[in-house]
Amino acid sequence: MTLDQGLLFGLFAVVLALLLWGRFRHDLVAAAGLLAAVVLGLVPEEQAFSGFSNHAVLIVALVLVASRAFENSGALGLLAEKVGRGDRSIFSHILVVSGLGAALSAVINNVAALAMLMPLDIQASRKAGRPPGLTLMPLAFATILGGMVTLIGTPSNIIASGERKKLLGEPFHMFDFTPVGICAAAAGLAFVALIGWRLVPRREDPSADEGEPASFKAELKVPEESAVVGKMGAELDGEAEQADVLVIGLIRDGRRLDSGVRYTALAPGDILVVEGSTDRLAAFMKAVGLSPRPAAAEEAQAAPPEPLSRADAPPAEQEQQEKAQKEKKDEARHARDPEIIEAVVRSDSRLTGRSAAGVDLRSRNRITLLGIARAGIFSREQVHTRIIHPGDLLLLTGSGAMSAATLDQLGLIAVNRASVSRFRPREAALAVGFFVAAIVAASTGLLPFAIAIAIAVVAYAAAGLVPAREFYQQIEWPVVVLLACLLPIGAAFQSLGGTSLIARGIGALTHEYPPVVALAALMIATMALSDVLNNIATIVITGPVAVELAQRLSVNPDTFLMGTTIACSCAFLTPLGHKNNTLIMGPGRFRFSDYWRMGLPLEAVVLAVSIPMLLVVWPL
Repeated sequence: MTLDQGLLFGLFAVVLALLLWGRFRHDLVAAAGLLAAVVLGLVPEEQAFSGFSNHAVLIVALVLVASRAFENSGALGLLAEKVGRGDRSIFSHILVVSGLGAALSAVINNVAALAMLMPLDIQASRKAGRPPGLTLMPLAFATILGGMVTLIGTPSNIIASGERKKLLGEPFHMFDFTPVGICAAAAGLAFVALIGWRLVPRREDPSADEGEPASFKAELKVPEESAVVGKMGAELDGEAEQADVLVIGLIRDGRRLDSGVRYTALAPGDILVVEGSTDRLAAFMKAVGLSPRPAAAEEAQAAPPEPLSRADAPPAEQEQQEKAQKEKKDEARHARDPEIIEAVVRSDSRLTGRSAAGVDLRSRNRITLLGIARAGIFSREQVHTRIIHPGDLLLLTGSGAMSAATLDQLGLIAVNRASVSRFRPREAALAVGFFVAAIVAASTGLLPFAIAIAIAVVAYAAAGLVPAREFYQQIEWPVVVLLACLLPIGAAFQSLGGTSLIARGIGALTHEYPPVVALAALMIATMALSDVLNNIATIVITGPVAVELAQRLSVNPDTFLMGTTIACSCAFLTPLGHKNNTLIMGPGRFRFSDYWRMGLPLEAVVLAVSIPMLLVVWPL
């Protein structure tokens, strides 16, 4: 082992230890590791930031934006609601909901797929009277399994494709992962639906002991285009009952009409006072076409004095009018597709002791307060003037509420999210059409996939499917930085002979056995690493090793690289290996030691199915 190899192995050990420790952000650890590698002379200066120009990094970012376009069209929300019933057996429920999660994860980000289905899964579990954890873990694992099926299903597949192009001259294509991935995912889904959920510790939902999930009193505005305009309040009983909410009042022109709401014809601008949980309020808003109530300051400006015409106004005022109109249109577009968020007020929150109107929450932070819950007791005063206390549950909407940085700045912790995007056939057709066109162009070789998906994303922006203010919010920048910083270190690992050393070690241990034993050993080692690291770091390390080992054994490198990629998606033993495992930990009341109960046999199932399929589809 040379000095450079020793330094690189030592640096890798430090980076991996810090990633496992979790004390520091993963992207900061990766960036520090890259800079240390440059200072030590392990990575040339001119290649230090080459990772940011890598197609894999670009594709990971663009796929996240494309996922948002699907959500904004309402197509995914409609599909999710159709399967979120609570009257199925647990086997049928897992098969349907987890199957949908796996299918969605093949074409959109798997974290987004879980975030969309998790509230429906929890709600269905409560209706059925069973602990949410019994179905949440199968759902989380299914969304991870679905990522195996296509090139864009998970970032590790995209990185493996880039490694193949760099080492073998040609990348993997969109559906090269499908034959093996779909068999492994199907076998895994069958296991979690038939057997796996029985291995999950049964812990009752705390909210079940309290009777109901947290409920809010929200004030919702009737827009001009709403289907309820002209209807009596009593005519909303069907939608209210289906969504399980209670319409308790009406505000018109600043006056409350609680007693007459059932026999009053609703008009544009009316404010309905509705009580229900986060998910139920979201369902009711979608069903009848309501929107969040603007803040009081905005309502006061709802009918401003008639402005001068463009021709009569001075140039400076014309510019201000044009800017105001543009902002108003942008705000209106964003208001069509809100996401409502349930957040807890921290003890150090700057909102403590103040009201939403007092801190000008809407204009300063682009957040609208829909409701406040305090120990399940509601005040009859309007939510915008109610004093906020630590521990209050706030129901929020707006672009600021979707920003983790803004919530942290305000001292809020998001505990639940629900989309209220309504299904719009035209926009759903555009979302699907642009995406399918990109897939066809890439699959037929007409365009590289990075270019094809970039064109689709630009088309989404031009069609308004992803508003300008959401465009960069959807890109998970810590993941982009992590990947861009690890790629040059991985390249140095290969150029300095680190992968050769590891490949020789595995080859020496398995040289007396058939090559399939080396393949199995490599996949098991990759699974173990993926359970404690994210799959991006894992594939950066093991991808080049797989190709090097295959070349040493004089077998097909594709078999080993594809096997390593499948193994990278098998992060089922701990809550650290994948974000989806972390997301369900709180709602499912899971402990660190709970995951291996279902995860270990699931990894064995994936190995038992994928290795024979690899030998058939990618022969040695």
